[in-house]
Amino acid sequence: MFPRIFDRYLGRQVGTATLIGVALLSGVMVLGNVYKKLDELLGNTELPISVILEFVAMVIPFSLIFTIPWAFLTAILLVFGRLSADNELVSLRMTGMSMTRICAPVFVLAVALSGICLWVNVILAPAAKDHMKRLFYQVAVKNPETLFQEGQVLERVPGYRIYTGKRNDKALTDLHIIKLGNSANAESYIHADSGMIQTVEGKLDFNMLLKDVHIEHLPAAKAEGQPIVPKPSSLTEFPIEFPLSDMQQDAVRVNASMKSTAALNEEVRTWKDTFTGEHLTEVARSLSRTELHKRYSFSLACLTFALVGIPLGVTAQRRETSSGFALSLGTATVYMVFIILADNFNDKPAAMPHLMMWLPNALFLGIGGWLFYKLGRK
Repeated sequence: MFPRIFDRYLGRQVGTATLIGVALLSGVMVLGNVYKKLDELLGNTELPISVILEFVAMVIPFSLIFTIPWAFLTAILLVFGRLSADNELVSLRMTGMSMTRICAPVFVLAVALSGICLWVNVILAPAAKDHMKRLFYQVAVKNPETLFQEGQVLERVPGYRIYTGKRNDKALTDLHIIKLGNSANAESYIHADSGMIQTVEGKLDFNMLLKDVHIEHLPAAKAEGQPIVPKPSSLTEFPIEFPLSDMQQDAVRVNASMKSTAALNEEVRTWKDTFTGEHLTEVARSLSRTELHKRYSFSLACLTFALVGIPLGVTAQRRETSSGFALSLGTATVYMVFIILADNFNDKPAAMPHLMMWLPNALFLGIGGWLFYKLGRK
């Protein structure tokens, strides 16, 4: 009966601390980065609260990739540090229980959390990242007027740079529009006193009817050093169409981190892009293969941290919460350095970055196994 009571006690202590850690760390990561990511993705677009909540929901899976292993490691260090400081481990060892038996509930919890991390890494996070990229396009299609913010330059519409002085729903005033050419150079400049956004149901592109318009066309220089001479013209009204269809093409373009695990497996096996059907280069295949191995390797972080964290927590023998956090932060940082290093080599097939993704697990499992063996011999 005693072992089962202790199993529940230890599992509850580590599990509760892990849940609290995940909640706190996820909150910090989400709140600390959500506005930055919103600005990167959506610019200064005015968004309804439902869209912001949807965006936050898409960010949470990325935080779980890191916060679950980190919170689990912190919980192990704190709980085992307290057990060691209170001599509870000594009492358990005196009953004849081995360290492996004592730590059995923690290893069971580590396997369960690794399964959750596998689901997050392999299925949830890639789908969330892909949906997040399409979010701006979806907002633009439903309410194109939200793209135009007072006193801001809109750069998200392909081929245009648009400054809006004032906006009242779909009515805009003091518009400055630069149309870009194929080489991203200014092709023409348009200033309008006012403009009205017009949408047609079933059509992706939207129109804007400009009034009191001044246009300057900027022809390309015929020879090097020849000055560009603007050719101004003035119009009472001038319609202009903005290509959301081009934005859609950019929204559906995905990189390896947004693709499903099944798609990455298919690309590695067939050497063909699952979206375009084109033959992959050696570098493109390396990107897919590295991302694939990263998802599976990172899913084992909880199991790895359990084997390393238990000996570290017992050896520290300190009650202070700050000590546990410092140890967990240092250990997780070293682990992440290896992941980041391998990720930086993902476009260099000769460096075999997909195998480098497994290096932190191999290293930490080796060190953790040796430390755990020494702990069990004491």
